Amino acid sequence: MAVVVPLADARLLSLPGRVSREIVGASTGARSVAVRHVTIEPEGPGGPGRGKHVHDGFEEVMIIVSGEGVTECDSGRLPVKPGDTILMPAGERHATRNTGSEPLVMLCFFPVVDVAAGTREFPPESHSG
Repeated sequence: MAVVVPLADARLLSLPGRVSREIVGASTGARSVAVRHVTIEPEGPGGPGRGKHVHDGFEEVMIIVSGEGVTECDSGRLPVKPGDTILMPAGERHATRNTGSEPLVMLCFFPVVDVAAGTREFPPESHSG
């Protein structure tokens, strides 16, 4: 049966450095996909407020809805803007950061219903000179 899930009804997740709401996943009856709505606020003067994370065994597709940022990953630094789509391979460490003055909003798609089971978070890297 088809289901409409209003963003306001999406499950709020406790993840560092971002506001993430799982719109679709096991809790909505999905059998093979999860979708998250993620908002990342502009970073303060202290630098990166979160570390990278990795998804073991599954890819992630991120679509930038609004805002500007950079996805830092094992492949390098990838500037992102509205309309861009990022394909993140399984096993590649990554974090998207807001480099603009407005919130960075993206939709994240996963080919699994339980994203947390295959995700590991890492502490922020120190940037000492």
